[in-house]
Amino acid sequence: MLTYVVVIVVIAVGFDFINGFHDSANSIATIVGTRVLSPLAAVLWAATFNFVAAFVGNTAVAKAVSGGFVDQHIVDANVICAALVGAIIWNLFTWFYGIPSSSSHALIGGFAGAAIAKGGFAALTWGTKWIQTLSFIVISPTLGMLVGFLLMALVLNLFQKASPRRVDKVFRPGQLASSALLSFAHGQNDAQKTMGIIVGLLVATQGYFVNETGFWHHFYLADNKQVPWWVEMAAYTAISLGTLFGGWRIVRTMGSRITRLRPVGGFAAEGGGALVILAATKFGIPVSTTHTITGSIVGVGATNRLSAVRWGLASRIVWAWVVTIPAAGAMAAIGYLLLSTAIKI
Repeated sequence: MLTYVVVIVVIAVGFDFINGFHDSANSIATIVGTRVLSPLAAVLWAATFNFVAAFVGNTAVAKAVSGGFVDQHIVDANVICAALVGAIIWNLFTWFYGIPSSSSHALIGGFAGAAIAKGGFAALTWGTKWIQTLSFIVISPTLGMLVGFLLMALVLNLFQKASPRRVDKVFRPGQLASSALLSFAHGQNDAQKTMGIIVGLLVATQGYFVNETGFWHHFYLADNKQVPWWVEMAAYTAISLGTLFGGWRIVRTMGSRITRLRPVGGFAAEGGGALVILAATKFGIPVSTTHTITGSIVGVGATNRLSAVRWGLASRIVWAWVVTIPAAGAMAAIGYLLLSTAIKI
């Protein structure tokens, strides 16, 4: 069992890495699409600020994921492993087809699906975190759209007499700051979800490690009130390394196919998205970076004219959001049934 737990931790870190190249494209798409940075420079920039997030802020999102969605008495190693496998399969599927779905909701959907497969719907702790998470599927892109729209409208009003060349000159370095803020916000919210899953695993398997010493003692965790330092470092390192590999298919979709952006638009879109994500992180709400930045990009595009937004593509993305939780949940449920047959706990 000790080795099995370590394997699951490695799978969780692998999920975080996949999250990096799947979701972190959100934080570099606009800066690549506006040609402020090259793709290579952009992923280096984003990865740096993903990791900086490890040293600032709280772990409210991690605690919410570890204990706010599934009854802790239901959680065991097979449930966590199946949750991760379901989320990873869905992430790879949507990444292959260039669909900006949510790694966050894939993980939560996978966790729920595996728990339901073991204990039925009673395994879910219906309450505040479920309400917040499900409602923010709509609220986060709407807020992103609104804040992106307002920021863009404010900037256009302030610079209405300036030439387009001068505006671009001002906002090219400005977009470096907004992109850094978005990458920082992404690191804070998304890495914590993997941290929460690992914490849930360690609490569920604490009985196997309580009397261990040396290396194995680091895997002992009595409750989810604190996150071990090595879990934090592993999660932030993995998501940062994942960013370095980029998500080029999704970059193309997010950066130019939804709407064409100039540096000033990129600044407003990234700034709007970052503000919404940071606010959610402050209150321990696991939100989708993908949903939020997509909404913000749409809001910025709408300040030009509604036809500037490719609504057909945007609607396709929305459908991917809707099916993510049940799809990842179904995959995780199948995974749990297979694992529980092969590995008895």
